[in-house]
Amino acid sequence: MKTFASKASVFLLAILILTSCLYYSEAGKCGASGRIRGKKAPPGQCNRDDDSDCCKQGQMYPVYECSPPVSSHTEAFLTLNSFEKGKDGGGPSECDNQYHSDDTPVVALSTGWFNHKSRCLKKITITGNGRSVEAMVVDECDSTAGCDEEHDYQPPCDYNIVDASKAVWEALGVNKNSPQWGGMHITWSDSD
Repeated sequence: MKTFASKASVFLLAILILTSCLYYSEAGKCGASGRIRGKKAPPGQCNRDDDSDCCKQGQMYPVYECSPPVSSHTEAFLTLNSFEKGKDGGGPSECDNQYHSDDTPVVALSTGWFNHKSRCLKKITITGNGRSVEAMVVDECDSTAGCDEEHDYQPPCDYNIVDASKAVWEALGVNKNSPQWGGMHITWSDSD
């Protein structure tokens, strides 16, 4: 009887550990909070610079109010964006109501990481392609809305986006002819 009880205890402990591991691995993810239906942009209204996507009529796009927790090595997907007037970034940056040169290392963060402007004008450190660069947060990459005039008829951002100026990409040493240019996996953290 004693052997059965100890085997049962080991089995229950193993189940508890496995359940805990699954819970913590899922806690770092962010699920969609809803969907929006795409609208086709009126002629000339969706800027395709930097290979930006335009919404497709009727397609459903997920929206997110959250992003994964920030750590010293937060995993993200780096995208390319222009923060200059008349380019694919749309209007002026949300943090300072200004446009920024492509030669300045600036970024927009997904809604959850932007966190109601709490990171505005603060620096983050981006690591990718074997290099690191500091960039200033100047805008939100809106994960909660899109496919409308305010968002230049572009889809909502994913929950894990760091949308960066050309200067960030160049500082990371990514060649414009590389397949990584415009979209690659990186890590980032708040700078001290």
